[in-house]
Amino acid sequence: MSGKEGSAMKEPSLKEKVRNAILEGIFSGEYQPGDILNEKSLIEKYECSKSPVREALMTLCNERVLRNMPRYGYEVTRLTMDDINEMLEFRLYLEHGIVSRVIKSLTEPQIAALEPLNELCLRDDLPPRKHWECNMDFHKALLRLGRNAYADEQLSSCMSRMSRAYAQFRWGMDSGVLHVSDDCKHHKDILKALRAHDADALFEALDKDLRDFSV
Repeated sequence: MSGKEGSAMKEPSLKEKVRNAILEGIFSGEYQPGDILNEKSLIEKYECSKSPVREALMTLCNERVLRNMPRYGYEVTRLTMDDINEMLEFRLYLEHGIVSRVIKSLTEPQIAALEPLNELCLRDDLPPRKHWECNMDFHKALLRLGRNAYADEQLSSCMSRMSRAYAQFRWGMDSGVLHVSDDCKHHKDILKALRAHDADALFEALDKDLRDFSV
């Protein structure tokens, strides 16, 4: 494979495009928990054949975004607090485990690169959806310090699913009422622990930060 070929971005398949469009519909509030989607309307909406729509729907069922209801359609599932707490626990041990492995060797430039991302997280003038995207960027950048591509993929998948929790509970709420920056007030403690090369302090800071994920 040439360098040019290797660096080219792979074009998403039609199935992936439909899947992503349905997810975006959920994130935007177009599709609400409990809504029923059917193949015919989606085929008409996305102007494609039955096969990619059905494959996209089945993929979303496997991801527990939708629930197949034979002869009726596909129901948009509702995330529960148990679902959210399980994801938060997973993130705590993933982020701490990967980053603590390299914490002793982190340099100031590596840590300082997280500061601009955190500054965005502390803005209360951002709408909830944009704020959540900034929070995701901070935690993804944090995990990348551990240089583990597989872990990066797992965090991205988990946070994508957690986006549904925000879509379900918070997208439509006023950011001034929410004080969205409260969710990220412990980022400074994460950065402090990194600069101290202190794995125990990092665990405590991450634990407090993730507990602030309130819906």
